[in-house]
Amino acid sequence: MKKTLKATLRCLLLLFAVTGCHKEDHLFTSLSMLDGEKLFAVPAGTAADQMVLDRIPDARIIYFNSVLDCALAVREGKAHATAYDLPVLANIRAKLEGLTVLDEFIMDDQYGFAVRPNDQSLKETMDRVLSRIQEDGTYAQMLDRWFPKQGNPGPMPKILLSGGNGTLDFGTAAVTEPMSYVYADDGVIGFDIEYASYIAQELGMELNIVDMEFGALLPALISEKVDMIGAGLSITEERAKSVLFSEPYYKGGLAVMVREKPQQTKPAKRPKTLGVLLGSTHEEYALTHYPDERIQQFQNVPDLLVSLRQGKSDAAMYTREMLAPVLKENPDLGILSDFIFYEPIGAVFSKENDSLRLQFNAFVQQIRENGIYDQMVERWVTKEGVQMPEIEKRVENGALHVAMVTSMGLPFIGISQGNLVGYDVEIMKRFASYLGKEFVPVDMPFNSLLLAVATGKADVAVSCITITEERAKTVSFSDKYYECSVSIIADMSRMTHDNAAEFMPSKMQSEKKDFFKKIGESFHNNLVQENRYKLVLDGLAVTVIISLLAAILGTVLAGGVCFMRMSASRFASSFAKGYIAFFRGTPVLVLLMIIFYVVFASVQISPVMVAVIAFGLNFASYVAEIFRTSINSIGKGQKEAGIAGGFTRTQTFTHIILPQALRHAMPVYKGEFISMVKATSVVGYIAVQDVTRVSDIIRSRTFDAFFPLLVATVIYLALSWLLTWLLDKVEITVDPKRKAIRKVKEETV
Repeated sequence: MKKTLKATLRCLLLLFAVTGCHKEDHLFTSLSMLDGEKLFAVPAGTAADQMVLDRIPDARIIYFNSVLDCALAVREGKAHATAYDLPVLANIRAKLEGLTVLDEFIMDDQYGFAVRPNDQSLKETMDRVLSRIQEDGTYAQMLDRWFPKQGNPGPMPKILLSGGNGTLDFGTAAVTEPMSYVYADDGVIGFDIEYASYIAQELGMELNIVDMEFGALLPALISEKVDMIGAGLSITEERAKSVLFSEPYYKGGLAVMVREKPQQTKPAKRPKTLGVLLGSTHEEYALTHYPDERIQQFQNVPDLLVSLRQGKSDAAMYTREMLAPVLKENPDLGILSDFIFYEPIGAVFSKENDSLRLQFNAFVQQIRENGIYDQMVERWVTKEGVQMPEIEKRVENGALHVAMVTSMGLPFIGISQGNLVGYDVEIMKRFASYLGKEFVPVDMPFNSLLLAVATGKADVAVSCITITEERAKTVSFSDKYYECSVSIIADMSRMTHDNAAEFMPSKMQSEKKDFFKKIGESFHNNLVQENRYKLVLDGLAVTVIISLLAAILGTVLAGGVCFMRMSASRFASSFAKGYIAFFRGTPVLVLLMIIFYVVFASVQISPVMVAVIAFGLNFASYVAEIFRTSINSIGKGQKEAGIAGGFTRTQTFTHIILPQALRHAMPVYKGEFISMVKATSVVGYIAVQDVTRVSDIIRSRTFDAFFPLLVATVIYLALSWLLTWLLDKVEITVDPKRKAIRKVKEETV
């Protein structure tokens, strides 16, 4: 009794700690303050828990599926701290308010790829590739690309893979930006993916990325579902007993994230102003999300920057791709918020000259196909070039007058050694050559560009012009030929923490945003941006396929198990009882992983098919009992009456017993079917990208803790309603009374 009471008290204390630790007044600024049974949130399947306990033996551990969930638990007061690799926590800190990373590491850490112990040759290849990219400078470029001091990681370089020697299966958890994450139509990218691509290139193989839950990586490798794994995977002695690690390819440390001390905001002496370019989408966005009196419009970029340097503007919106030369020339300027929104860039044409627009679209398609487009992006954006390449001049068909803002700045339009250079300049010169015309630039302010084209003063206008519906009412846009992101910059020597907070997107938007605008932005960020809705649709299709096929398989199996359960044969009946007891008593997640990693360990089988089998077997154990109890509910007298009437046993069952049994079984069958559909949300553990797994991927990119889960909830509700409606139709067909009532209603109508 005493032991039971003590155990109960411990559970209550732990529950209080989990739900009530946010009420503590003090915050943590050092590791020593986390001594004394503090609660650490760690991702399941990682080595973070053991590392925490090695450093803080009395720490209490709670587990979550992802690092993002751990960070949210800390911010919401459900845990005192979380521990994970510094690059991942730093990325989260930059995107989630209210959190900070302690300066002191729990311990140094090293990342490695892992292969099976008997795959020494692949291990040697990984080490050889690592040595090569470190020597030729590729590794340094990777560090700059994926761990930038400012801005978002990436982009993923194009790595040519021949695939002549087969496919290299690489297991990863694509929710650990910047190591491995999903980005737009590019799929899974990141530091680990680039390194894995170089390994595949060395082997002459195609790289197949298998995305799964982090905790499933080691089982997948050991069961030969993948050839190697990596996702910020720490090298530990415990793991080294089961797998063979590569040489460390990244050295970091296990950092600790805690809640940040709230900043005391002091009243501002004057409204903080935000500079924008007149007529730009920056101005439109600012006017929508920011008080009008705090917006300053400028005719051109130099005026905007001068106002910022002189302190007449406190901050300014600026195109992210154009920041590099600005920040080099103005060391006091820095980025307050790296990303505000994306803007698709297009060329502007008169609505009366649609043929020229179509010619430009065809031209852009041509340079995309022949590689010139990629060379342009690399020359002006990636490498920040200032030298215009040689372009063939053809002037037999007159002139092409191009309206542009020559003072805009590189990489789009700039002046070098007295000549116009830049991305927009090159694309227009190449287009003029494509038409056999002379390139004639027409310099004018940004807000005059559209008017110049609409009135025929210029044939086309470019200057990093964003495609919008409002502008499209007066002019015609080409297809998108680039996509920019917008940042907020400021003079950091004058900017205090309190002032900076006023210009953060969340702060700006909260001032002039109602509920529906918030929902609209969440919808755009989580579904429209980077075409994430495609991920959702793919996940929905997978969920539907698994649910329907598992239901069909389970129903067929249930019929056989029910027959054996009711059989006079003791062996058949005992087997059926054992089947039902085993599958009803085994959690479906455990069953799923046993079938995938044990039963089919040496068989190359689709994870979707494994999910169908696992859920079909589980579903059959419940439906078999539904069938049996429904059949037993029919009185024996009806069976005897059928046989007395001249029916065989089979005919009696088919025509008398079965119709009545189905009428009793269908309501319960529907409920069990819907439960099975919802249970499919665990298939992410075997690398199946269903609705739930997709919501985790989206959350890992947007750091929106609510909306992706809301989308998943709505999808499951809609799917359950639709399937219930369809089963209701089936139920009517097997219920004579309801069928007769419906027929009467139809005849009456």
